[in-house]
Amino acid sequence: MRKLGTVLAALALAFSGLAAPANAATGTPCSIRDGACLRLSTNEAWLIYQGNASYGPVPVTHGRPGYETPVGTFQVLRKVRDDWSVPYNAPMPYAVYFTDSGVAFHEGSLTDLSHGCVHLSHDAAVTFFDNLLVGEQVQVVA
Repeated sequence: MRKLGTVLAALALAFSGLAAPANAATGTPCSIRDGACLRLSTNEAWLIYQGNASYGPVPVTHGRPGYETPVGTFQVLRKVRDDWSVPYNAPMPYAVYFTDSGVAFHEGSLTDLSHGCVHLSHDAAVTFFDNLLVGEQVQVVA
């Protein structure tokens, strides 16, 4: 998955004659080299491999007022295939945690806002879970 996306992104740039800013991951608003990018204003997320978007953008929902998804650069801390949110009594399939306060990418509603987590479709959640590695970066931009 990662290599195919990288090749396609490189070909698209080569044929368009455009280059991404030196600090931006090609095809995303983020500057990280490997990991995930999340843009809150457009409800989109990408996987990034070797500085290129390898998957996405995919639609997401994120934190509701009072439970905003934090902006910044984080690291993937852990992954749990079938987790459960005790405070909110809700399933968190394919959870990829990136904050100490429990914020994660996981399968969830694409219409209902969360308590800070990033909801993905089933297919996107599986892809993020399978491709994000512990220690890789997650950049969240407004």
